[in-house]
Amino acid sequence: MTGMLASVNSLDEATLVLDLQADIIDLKQPEQGALGALETELVRQIVTAIGGRRPVSATVGDLPMQPESVFEAVKAMAETGVDYVKIGFFPGGDWPGTLARLSTLSGQHALIAVLFADTQPDLSIIAALKNAGFKGVMLDTMDKQKGSLMQVMNKTTIAQFVAQAKASQLLCGLAGSLRLTDIVDLMPYQADYLGFRGALCRQHNRTAQLDRQAIVRIKRAITDAA
Repeated sequence: MTGMLASVNSLDEATLVLDLQADIIDLKQPEQGALGALETELVRQIVTAIGGRRPVSATVGDLPMQPESVFEAVKAMAETGVDYVKIGFFPGGDWPGTLARLSTLSGQHALIAVLFADTQPDLSIIAALKNAGFKGVMLDTMDKQKGSLMQVMNKTTIAQFVAQAKASQLLCGLAGSLRLTDIVDLMPYQADYLGFRGALCRQHNRTAQLDRQAIVRIKRAITDAA
């Protein structure tokens, strides 16, 4: 069954989406990029406050694919106690070396790779993620000005992504400037999660405050389409 991932940047926002039945609480700082990171101390405070009532994920920032720097950021975020650590696989850099370095953490921590649909990612990386011990993989968008996931990637490729993730027994998420109207089209793919930020905010502005009614509408639409 497909769940709702809600991205938040504070304890107050985390508490709100918990109360409104988000299925996974995702911690990031939208003002600092596609996968901007929160301070680890704040993440630790939110994890403590949530107290295991929902899974919590956190991003490590928009980092270049340099094995040692990514490793250190992932290790530090994992030590906050989050359930999942999300790592953006940005264009360029050393993907194989980064995967190899992260494989030394994947036995103790649940790692989620984030691929960016607007960079036309090579989906063959999915098998390599499995081999490196990753727990899951998500599609997102890097440039939020280019539109939603469904505007930058065709339905056939989205379906291939989900199928390959499931074949590799990885958790699978779809995100990227998703709107309420995208839900009915994305639910048939049966991803584990649909991820939202902008659609949960006032005026669909991902750096604005959360809108309680928008959160309720997204949650209800996922439930109704299940």
